[in-house]
Amino acid sequence: MIRAGLAFAAGVAVFYSLPAPLPLWPLVLTTLSVAALAWIWSWPRLPLLALLGLCWAQIHACALLCAPFPDELARAPLMVEGRIVSIPASTGLATRFLFRVERSLQDDQPLPFRGLVRLSWYDASTTIHAGERWRFPVRLKPRHGYANPGGFDFERWLFEQGVKATGNLRRAEGVERLDAGPGSAWLTRWRQELAGHLAGVLGESRALGLVQALTIGERAGFAPEDWEIMTLTGTNHLVAISGLHVGLIATGVFFLARWLWSRSARLTLLLAAPRAAALASALAALSYAGLAGFAISTQRALIMLAVVLGALFWQRTLRPYHALTLALLGVLILDPTAILSYGFWLSFGAVAVLLFNLGQRLPRRDLWTRWGRAQWAVGIGLLPLLLFFFGRASLIAPLVNLVAVPLFGLLLPLVLITSLLSLIPGLTWPLSLTADLLGWCLDALARVATLPWAAAMLPARPLWVWGVATAGVLLLLAPRGLPGRWLGLMLLLPLLLIRLPGPTHGEVWFTLLDVGQGLAAVAQTRDGTLVFDTGPGFPSGFNAGAAVVAPFLLEQGIEHIERLVVSHADRDHAGGLAGLMSRIGIDRIQSGEPGDLGLASVEPCRAGEGWIWSGVSFRFLHPDDDGERGNNASCVLRIETGGHSILLTGDIERRVERRLVVRLGSDLQSDILIAGHHGSASSTSAEFLKAVSPDWVLFSSGYANHFGFPAMTVRERIAGLGIPMLDTGILGAIRLRLDADGGLDGPWGWRERHGWLWTHRPD
Repeated sequence: MIRAGLAFAAGVAVFYSLPAPLPLWPLVLTTLSVAALAWIWSWPRLPLLALLGLCWAQIHACALLCAPFPDELARAPLMVEGRIVSIPASTGLATRFLFRVERSLQDDQPLPFRGLVRLSWYDASTTIHAGERWRFPVRLKPRHGYANPGGFDFERWLFEQGVKATGNLRRAEGVERLDAGPGSAWLTRWRQELAGHLAGVLGESRALGLVQALTIGERAGFAPEDWEIMTLTGTNHLVAISGLHVGLIATGVFFLARWLWSRSARLTLLLAAPRAAALASALAALSYAGLAGFAISTQRALIMLAVVLGALFWQRTLRPYHALTLALLGVLILDPTAILSYGFWLSFGAVAVLLFNLGQRLPRRDLWTRWGRAQWAVGIGLLPLLLFFFGRASLIAPLVNLVAVPLFGLLLPLVLITSLLSLIPGLTWPLSLTADLLGWCLDALARVATLPWAAAMLPARPLWVWGVATAGVLLLLAPRGLPGRWLGLMLLLPLLLIRLPGPTHGEVWFTLLDVGQGLAAVAQTRDGTLVFDTGPGFPSGFNAGAAVVAPFLLEQGIEHIERLVVSHADRDHAGGLAGLMSRIGIDRIQSGEPGDLGLASVEPCRAGEGWIWSGVSFRFLHPDDDGERGNNASCVLRIETGGHSILLTGDIERRVERRLVVRLGSDLQSDILIAGHHGSASSTSAEFLKAVSPDWVLFSSGYANHFGFPAMTVRERIAGLGIPMLDTGILGAIRLRLDADGGLDGPWGWRERHGWLWTHRPD
């Protein structure tokens, strides 16, 4: 059974590791051929199960991949009709929700598009509820997010949720509520009403987000700083309703129901107490999962619990590994995309580690010793996975969870009971007291999270290092009688010591990051790192400095940068400054508008200033103390090594371009030109292009942005000169390398080389 389950899971995993779906008929014929062989011999049965897993995953994924939202309709004015299927979440400026499109039209003509979309509505005056049917005028775009090394894969997350497109409402006119009833989404409507009730009771309480997360699985109100605290302490698994939560509720109800049932002789004659307790436990787990909206994590927990309770009810002896394998099969049959979830790997990995470390050993009498060993096993066993997925892991998690998990086992029922009691008029005070208790717990975790050694960061490593580290962890957790267990520590050393190679003398590794409608670039040399602009920041609190630039630098093993150049103070170039500074140390900051950044230590860029890092030359060409403001105050920087060069122009416009041509002439020549102002028609003039004479022009712009950048006139002008163009909005981050011997590797786009099934590849 174990081999069969793992073979099926391997087939699902292989499918989701492909860059594109396999051709249908060759796959079907191959599967039928292997099935015919398996009918005769036994050896092809495992390959057949793997093929069946692959086929099932492809069939399931076809719902999203076979009928995607078309690129040609990106940001086109559309009218859609459908139903709200999630709890609307307010971000302060907008309300976001999932909307299932049942009918779509363009210019009153029906379109074939149907499916789930994620909408933002910038209208605080209108209250919407889950389950309502609406007609909305919208602008949509395909499932698309930033594509950068080390960054969050938003497209993968949307794919997991079954979302085909994202967008926003165009205007208030034309909006119409078609049906106020909840329809089939009555459970989601009730969860929304409960969320509103909790918000009304707790008001501005810090624990509101935590209470909503624990009761209904809604984390929209959870403060980002509190989430960071729980991540640093390794307790964030206590927030997302998962196997631990469902298991605690099911276990508590099981023992309570068994005790109560056994008090009645008549009931025990009707049905044995353990079997009755199993039914009650399953019902309680199902109810709690429903309260959480049957999230993917709760679905996994329900299936795992159903396997265990089913064996108990039918009085079957089920080996632990067989139970885990059945649960794995159940999850992947129900939803193959679950394998893309980090929670899938962490939850099954935690159970597997506990079985491996504790399953074959006699239990100790000391409860705390057993509990401590369990926390040690999970902490060390999941360390490679956490570092591989997130690039960091909490070092204090085993110690914190030693206390936090039992405490949480007491607090979770208390939160649920007091939340339900608060529905009774006059009984809101127990919930308020519980929220105060949760607030004190968060304060305690915040103090622990400030410890300098609370968490470890780890940059990218070669793939073989992760395999060796996993072997080392398994060796450390092996039974004590196994000789050479200490060698597991030796196998963990490559994880600490081996790093990916960096630039050599005279080399510069250049990355134009994908930050949407903005600019951020990184130039790495052996002796220093330069960051040019920090990307945009938004009133919602999102900024590219913390979300894109810092993760990229940390993945490269860069924990501080020698020089940051903020070309000018516009939000799309300087908006990520605060976020970047909160995560990365910076030695020196320069800008074309130093007084507008709100920092005291910013120096001005000055034409003619330059420096050299390990044979790579950096030189400012603008501004030249001419009193320019805004776009034309942008720092212009030229990077040169080995006879090749890169020119970064910020947002300068034609007037400054003409002055640079007059002043520098042929000295402007560069192999790579980062087009000014994201490809606006106000920049990249014909005379400037001729003076620079680039081999490549790179644009930093947002996909389907409402400015229409890069402008058609600019693209036609560049194409007329026979110069190839690349755009971050299409290709994601654009990377290239220059070396001291005149070699140029690239440029190439991140989506080209690191695309997956779910990766959007714009036409």
